[in-house]
Amino acid sequence: MTAATQFPLLLSPIEIGSVTLRNRIVSTGHGTRLAAGRIASDALIAYHEARARGGAGLIITEAAMIDEEGVYSESHLVVDNDRVIPSLTRLAEAVHAHGTKIFGQVFHLGLEQMTELDGRRAAALGPSGGVSERYHVSGRMMPLAKVKQLIGKFGTAAARMKTAGFDGIEVAASHGYLIAQFLSPQLNTREDEYGGSDENRMRFLLDVLAEIRAQVGPDMPIGVRISGDELASDGLTPDEILAIVDRLEGHGGIAYLNVTSGSSRQAGSAIHIVPPMSTDMALTAGYTAAIKARVSVPVMAVGRINHAGTAEQVLSSGQADFCGMTRALITDPEFPNKLMVGRAEDVRVCIGCNQACIDRMHRGYGVSCIQHPETGRELIFGEVKLAEKPRKVLIAGGGPGGLKAAAAAAERGHDVTLFEASNRLGGQAQIAQLLPRRSEFGGIIGNLEREARDAGARIEMNTTVDRTLVEQEAPDSLIIATGATVFRPDIEGIDEAHVLDAWEVLEGRANIGGRVVIADWRCDWIGLGLAEKLAKDGCSVRLVSTGHVAGEMIPKYMRDLWLGEMHRLGVEMIPMARLFGVDDDSVYFQHIASFEPVICEDVDTVVLAQGHRPLTALEDSLADWGGSVQVIGDALAARTAEEAVLEGLEAGAAL
Repeated sequence: MTAATQFPLLLSPIEIGSVTLRNRIVSTGHGTRLAAGRIASDALIAYHEARARGGAGLIITEAAMIDEEGVYSESHLVVDNDRVIPSLTRLAEAVHAHGTKIFGQVFHLGLEQMTELDGRRAAALGPSGGVSERYHVSGRMMPLAKVKQLIGKFGTAAARMKTAGFDGIEVAASHGYLIAQFLSPQLNTREDEYGGSDENRMRFLLDVLAEIRAQVGPDMPIGVRISGDELASDGLTPDEILAIVDRLEGHGGIAYLNVTSGSSRQAGSAIHIVPPMSTDMALTAGYTAAIKARVSVPVMAVGRINHAGTAEQVLSSGQADFCGMTRALITDPEFPNKLMVGRAEDVRVCIGCNQACIDRMHRGYGVSCIQHPETGRELIFGEVKLAEKPRKVLIAGGGPGGLKAAAAAAERGHDVTLFEASNRLGGQAQIAQLLPRRSEFGGIIGNLEREARDAGARIEMNTTVDRTLVEQEAPDSLIIATGATVFRPDIEGIDEAHVLDAWEVLEGRANIGGRVVIADWRCDWIGLGLAEKLAKDGCSVRLVSTGHVAGEMIPKYMRDLWLGEMHRLGVEMIPMARLFGVDDDSVYFQHIASFEPVICEDVDTVVLAQGHRPLTALEDSLADWGGSVQVIGDALAARTAEEAVLEGLEAGAAL
């Protein structure tokens, strides 16, 4: 089946105002933390160019802040003055060189501004003051003069993007940020022309659109991004959004609508901004369909459209006209090109883990991908060069790190053999996918195996690498990726009480009593996942975590979604307590700050989520071996798949 017949709509052109996109695959506006000094850096340009080279129809750059006073990080784009124009020009030229169109998103945080550039708490401005619950920001009412000033700044920001060669403009009126705050009857109680009635609350958005049109001229497409439902207790509802859309349609002048969901204002609604793997595919398609039925302009669906087949279904069902597939392009920048040449089976599919994309951005680091760490590091790994002298490379361990090392080394032209001790690849990913609503995580195994085999690496199963095998194979380079095993702490009573580890529970290798305590040192997916599984199995569950909150170490959207599930399931959560000892029916903890005892009584089973320890036997046995050895992933230090895959890439690329 050819690409044209398999994905006829997704790969067909579409007109957005005066601009024609070569296909309907869009990289939507998303934070990258790759800007430097508030302008487009070489890293940001290389990042977007990789997706243009890969065949995307449209790239919408990240939310570019239109007012210096509303900026909180040097790593965000700011279009408040002309100094940004040269870097945006280079960005537009890099994207255009590959036949992709580029739109710029203009944006203001409003009450969602956490800090100022120097780190102090921001004096955030909202239509009527108010607070941001999630960021604990108490804002002040925006003076009318500032309202007028910001309308002008939206226009001049768009004009700078046009001067730089951008093809279109998108106005961010979504996710509870400033424009959405003006639209909200709950947040906008002003008594001037920008508040009160429905008409007045629309005025700020309409004036922004009019100012942009005046600045960029009659032909440049202008779109609006809006949440189909803010999904917040004080958020805009679908009916309110439809009324807003009707007014936009009546006003005219916009070229498309980009329909998303959620709001930054509350934890339970913010998870929908970048929905994790436990949420539905094509999350906003229902909202998009309702809006599409009321407007004459093209409508974009977003939210967990990670597969070409999902996108084609959304389009063919008439729910949308084009699709935002941002994380799909983060995971595999080449996926549009692969579809075009009939290689859909070779697409590296996003697993929705949020671990190295949005979570890295939240932590202040540049966007990347757990499966494809080349993303965001295009200046380092963007060009694969064949090694001048091919080597014989042996890799011990077929988990994510070993597979990525095999792929990277084989791409360089080395003779690579990977040995896996068991009868299946994937290492701990095989267990991680057993956690509730984490089955997609197993996709990392097939994706990396295909990458390694396609690059030319050989894979041998059921073969343990020891010193004898190393000496027999006599490799020029050895990469040890043997992973880790469960850590079982040495505490009083552990050998007498009914104590299980997470792996035993997830693999169904143990009997579990009705009253369970989970001792969670890791504060990650494992403790929360075990609690959900056991609660749904009918157990009474207490989740005792060392951190300030369960899930403290995982992406916040996944954490917050899971914490909501814990509340619904009635899981008792006890924070800030370290495991101290156990007996027949009690578990003893120590509060990490007061050092006072925390005792859980009437316990049938204790489940440990106490981390892992590296498997170092192979490394230790080769201490006096004279060859080249690299140790990566959990074999180096027990962490996550993100570190393992990145270190696999680094090890293989360095050979």
